[in-house]
Amino acid sequence: MSLDILLTVVITSFIQSIFGVGVLLFGTPLLLLQGYDFIHAVIILLPISVSINLIQIAKDYRSVDLDFYKKILLYTIPFVVTFLFVVTKVKINIGIIIGIFLLFVAAKNFSLKINEIIKSLVKYEKVYFIIMGIVHGLTNLGGSLLTAIVHSKDYEKNVTRVTVAVSYATFAIFQIITLMVSGYSFNIGLSGIGIYVIIGITIFLLTEKIVYMDINNKNYSRSFAAFLLLSGILLCVKSF
Repeated sequence: MSLDILLTVVITSFIQSIFGVGVLLFGTPLLLLQGYDFIHAVIILLPISVSINLIQIAKDYRSVDLDFYKKILLYTIPFVVTFLFVVTKVKINIGIIIGIFLLFVAAKNFSLKINEIIKSLVKYEKVYFIIMGIVHGLTNLGGSLLTAIVHSKDYEKNVTRVTVAVSYATFAIFQIITLMVSGYSFNIGLSGIGIYVIIGITIFLLTEKIVYMDINNKNYSRSFAAFLLLSGILLCVKSF
């Protein structure tokens, strides 16, 4: 078991336990910064992300916005699959793509103009869902776009989290299927992945009981923006 991966799993599982996204959104740039390649990071993080999401779905499945989820299946998933397949076959500078995207997402919290751009994108749902699929297939960061559009709908807390969770879990499941079908060689032991999954679930259970009901979303939003900004800058620098 690698200590750097373990710490990444603990931190990102905590975040995903609260908001429905985090393991892929934060874990991918963190592992890239530590020198792991994109596909290696995906293989480690996907099972953890799915496991946490499935528990969240089991708890609040009656609150899922089914109309939203149908759009995810129709417009987003085909592009997640297509562009993940491209990444497995073609070498792309994923680091710089992720870095620039993180900077853009972080900037929306400080720039009214960028925030307006993102809000205007949300109005064109079909295009937005397609872009989300492309971004997630290439970078694992579609969770940021997913969170943005779900939160724009002003759902109550449980509806927000479970709708994000079921969409995010579907991303991950189709990514796993794509990697298997593409014939990608998995050089990571199942026992190792299993340990990380157990750790992720344990973090979820503790977070759900101790933190979730009392979380301050405003403070998290500020921390989220700062983390994205820092990660984006470091990834852009590292890519040159």
